[in-house]
Amino acid sequence: MSEIPTGMSMPAIERRGPRPSATLMITRDGEEGVEVLLGRRSETMPSFPGYWAFPGGGVSRVDKAASEVLGISVQHCAIMREVVEELGLAPSDGKMVAVDNDWRSMVVEDKGNWFPLALDGDIPCSVEGIRIISMRTTPPFGPVGFENSFLHIHSAEHDDFSLIGQTEFSEARWIRPEDLVGAWKNYALKVAPPVVTLLMEVDRCLKLMDGDMTAVAIDMEKRKPGRRSILFAHGVEVVPVKTATLPPANHTNCYLVGDPEGDFVLVDPAFHHREGMEEVAEAVNRHSGNLVAIVFTHSHSDHMPDMGLLKEAFDAPIWSASPNADRILTDGEILSLGSQDWTVLHTPGHHPEHICLHSEAGLIAGDMVAGIGTILIPPGQGDMEVYLDQLERLRELDPHLIFPSHGAVIPLPEDKFNHYISHRVKRHQRVLNALEEGMTSLEDISRFAYEDTPDAHPGLAADQTLSHLLSHEKRKSVVRVENGWRIA
Repeated sequence: MSEIPTGMSMPAIERRGPRPSATLMITRDGEEGVEVLLGRRSETMPSFPGYWAFPGGGVSRVDKAASEVLGISVQHCAIMREVVEELGLAPSDGKMVAVDNDWRSMVVEDKGNWFPLALDGDIPCSVEGIRIISMRTTPPFGPVGFENSFLHIHSAEHDDFSLIGQTEFSEARWIRPEDLVGAWKNYALKVAPPVVTLLMEVDRCLKLMDGDMTAVAIDMEKRKPGRRSILFAHGVEVVPVKTATLPPANHTNCYLVGDPEGDFVLVDPAFHHREGMEEVAEAVNRHSGNLVAIVFTHSHSDHMPDMGLLKEAFDAPIWSASPNADRILTDGEILSLGSQDWTVLHTPGHHPEHICLHSEAGLIAGDMVAGIGTILIPPGQGDMEVYLDQLERLRELDPHLIFPSHGAVIPLPEDKFNHYISHRVKRHQRVLNALEEGMTSLEDISRFAYEDTPDAHPGLAADQTLSHLLSHEKRKSVVRVENGWRIA
């Protein structure tokens, strides 16, 4: 992303309030302790593809209508319908039982079928033993927000689940919370951020309560622990900070990077208001480790804080690729942060001093790619071909995950890099094609280059077309003439 180009106004983005949703934690007594059932989301899913998560989804009109007739909450209705679709299970007398395949197929084909089937008793819909153990609102960096209710049901045994007839999960398994958290810490599994923090709390409470999951659920039902940390990966916590950045984004991700029990750095704490400063400071104070530095990926205004507030909050040196930094970071340098090593990558193109950080956990990508919106290459300051070269370099690293400055974690890095490179290379060539067709003015070249994107903001399209032209000019492919541009 980047700051909005000078003199350009952008339309305000109206964000709707969070939608209600529900997920269900299903637990049982395994041979070696409590186990939880999770599914691996299909890589075709738009949200968290390839991640392990609980079954669930958004509250629908069907659920609202059913709630009024059945006399149970919309969250209960939503989750009972979802687990029929996703796992072929339904709650009955405090356990999950298998649903007849014909009934399940009807619900998969049309979710509206769940209500009459439940009303007739063909599909069980008992709320016995189901508790709401947590409520969490999704962070503000996504395009759609959810107010999610985490429900729970525990039984010594449940019927077998089935993934036949649905595409939400590619696989599912029973696993002890302790083992799942351990696999997540070793980057062996990708786990949705709210799921991993909730299971950390479950694991902690199980150890305090002699493995009694019912006691744990009753305790959590009373406390309803909410979101504190947003953990994108072990050693990568994000704090979204409200900034004046390019819509549709309106936050910049500040990251706490490094050993949660040792040294860590704070990346891009871009707050300009006390509220944002206090949110970041609270996250730092939660860490039991030692803040060793403030790191900036680059100096665009949506990544830089109010320096007075920064000095008030933290007594730490500034590290970046800027010659004015307390420590000037260079390409290939290793930052030893407790038990974790992060490699500095100098990645110009978007900005001459732009850096990324890379480790087993993934890539702190700054403004090389975005989880929401797009990346601008500022004319003059940036360089489109250098940017493309650096995207190729980052793709070769095959990172575990991408942690962008704007938007949610990017779970399929290769797909994201392939899209960015293909998209930008085609646009770069279309700018040349426009000149080969005899166009000379920036307006005409821009219109031709963005023919496949009719909804693009005309000012941004012209701004980025100029970046392409300037990059071509540096390579002596095009030259400026009195009335615009031509092939060299």
